[in-house]
Amino acid sequence: MEDKILGIHHITAIAGDAQRNYDFYTKVLGLRLVKKTVNFDDPGTYHFYYGNENGTPGTILTFFPWTHVKPGRVGTGMATDIGYAVPAGSLDFWSDHFEKYQVRFGQKDEQFGEQILRFEDPDGLRIQLVEPKKADNRTPWATSEVSKDVAIKGFHSIVLTLRNIKPTASILTDIFGYKLLQQEGNRYRFVTDAIENAAIVDLVEEPEVTHGLVAGGTNHHVAFRVKNEEVLMNFREKIVSKGHNITPKIDRNYFYSLYFREPGGVLFELATDNPGFAIDEPVNELGTHLKLPVQYEPERATIEKVLPQLIQ
Repeated sequence: MEDKILGIHHITAIAGDAQRNYDFYTKVLGLRLVKKTVNFDDPGTYHFYYGNENGTPGTILTFFPWTHVKPGRVGTGMATDIGYAVPAGSLDFWSDHFEKYQVRFGQKDEQFGEQILRFEDPDGLRIQLVEPKKADNRTPWATSEVSKDVAIKGFHSIVLTLRNIKPTASILTDIFGYKLLQQEGNRYRFVTDAIENAAIVDLVEEPEVTHGLVAGGTNHHVAFRVKNEEVLMNFREKIVSKGHNITPKIDRNYFYSLYFREPGGVLFELATDNPGFAIDEPVNELGTHLKLPVQYEPERATIEKVLPQLIQ
């Protein structure tokens, strides 16, 4: 792991009902809630982090669940589809599992020579399960219903839908170190060799499609992974030198971040591996306590009254 972008760190989306979101991702998809905290800008709203046992970068999907959020609209200028890696031969299990839980899903399909199964979460967020060509050796979180041999490993890819892919592709290749691997129609697959998993970004060019609306059931931003703060700030210099506006370093408690909007309209974040999710609760208790940013700790009693009750 060098001075490189190490694939996807996390993806953040917007949901509606908090309990429904928690039940779907932990009970239906079989992920672990690794952190239960609040939105830094709206402490009356949860911020959930789902992933594997330790909350390893490349496995983390996060949500802001706003109870009365309006539905978003999938379109250009946004991340539109999340790809999760699953073991070879597991898609039949997932089809049956989705039938049982009345999840909206499609028929098995093939993309870039890989078997995929598309589905939507209860808010309409578009996700696909992918059986990668190369076996994914990450250890998944397993549950009584979703065993290790079929469980989600972590991210496989993210899809960005754009009116023109060229400016975004330039960010990926000239700054992030990705390379164009393959093209299928209007879909272009970019990959980094800096890490084995969560390494793929697909750019889909849709010049006539309306710009998307970020709200319920859509992705808010995509975070790319770097090793530490030194690498983070090196990338900040590279991004500034290309003429892009980017935030100062922000402490997000479990990682340090920078944010900038790439030319196609997608909000990008760079996030560090350090310090990780075990900084404020032990690994065996991850996600079981409400953890607040230090500035909100004096308001804990008020915040706990405002937040929806969550049954875990």
